[in-house]
Amino acid sequence: MDIKIILMVEDNLSDIELTKRAFEKGRISNKLVVAMDGQKALDYLLGTGGDSPLLPAVVLLDLKLPKVDGLEVLRRMRADDRTKRLPVVILTSSSEEPDLIKSYDLGANSYIRKPVDFNKFSEVIQQLGLYWLILNETPPEG
Repeated sequence: MDIKIILMVEDNLSDIELTKRAFEKGRISNKLVVAMDGQKALDYLLGTGGDSPLLPAVVLLDLKLPKVDGLEVLRRMRADDRTKRLPVVILTSSSEEPDLIKSYDLGANSYIRKPVDFNKFSEVIQQLGLYWLILNETPPEG
């Protein structure tokens, strides 16, 4: 059976907890791996942290991150053969149009602004899970 991992790259503990609660509420039981800064995300994805973990089915990527920002994480992912096709959903509070444009220019698959209300946020997370983990077909690795 395929293990579908979700990599969440987020430094805000409240947003991480809200996401976990939303996954529970939506009965999304996939393993959630959290990287709290951009460098940790790159270490995980590119195997520079010492081990080579299973690649996630989808990456939920915040833009405003310590060490390496989300746009640079996305740029490096798209430049590497192992991660260039991984689905990346920008999940951010940024409503800046340049962030939106740059995200798509760098190869983001989706750009979603985080709703402030928990019920709306929960609904967004459930829809993300349904689409990216069940409905979406990914290309073969390699």
